[in-house]
Amino acid sequence: MAISDNLAAIRMELPDTVRLVAVSKFHPVATLMDAYGAGQRVFGESRVQELVAKQPLMPADVEWHFIGTLQTNKVKYIAPFISMIHSVDSVRLLQEIDRRAAEAGRTIRALIETHVAEETTKHGFGIDECLEFFRDGGGSRFANVEICGLMGMATFTDDMEQVRREFRALKQLFEEIRALPETDKSVFRELSMGMSDDYHIAIEEGSTMVRIGTKIFGGRT
Repeated sequence: MAISDNLAAIRMELPDTVRLVAVSKFHPVATLMDAYGAGQRVFGESRVQELVAKQPLMPADVEWHFIGTLQTNKVKYIAPFISMIHSVDSVRLLQEIDRRAAEAGRTIRALIETHVAEETTKHGFGIDECLEFFRDGGGSRFANVEICGLMGMATFTDDMEQVRREFRALKQLFEEIRALPETDKSVFRELSMGMSDDYHIAIEEGSTMVRIGTKIFGGRT
């Protein structure tokens, strides 16, 4: 099917409370423009070099989300325009985002990547570590970073009940953090979980943002 048809089919499945991030990594600008022409405005990239190359070639109203592992020495390249960074996996990275956002004269929205999967290869704060970070007021420590939620990935498995348990654990953590007196509930409201193979379960378990690539653009080149 055409990209426009793929987008239309996915949007019909999404509740009004869930935003679609079109994961466009490894796809050329012409393909992204097909999605743009079908009304898509939020795109997710995971490589800084690729994102920096695409950004000036796309319309100004595109909202860019960074979803991959981000090295501190690469933050400066995306700080002037990035809308949201989903993959904040350390306090050190937060400090660098805050510094570079200040230099750019802007505030960058960020999600704390939380490790809920059984796979050891996944990045992020542990559940207890994440909760302690917010209990210690970590969410308000950075003047130029708006921490607006959590991001997590489930284990890559055919066991959908395991996937559901992991998403449910992340949702429970999200609600615990929202319940803290230190948490600004008007800001901390995003839960980014769910990709092409598991977004239906993620939505059922409370996701507010799904990151879908293959079901929109097909296989990557």
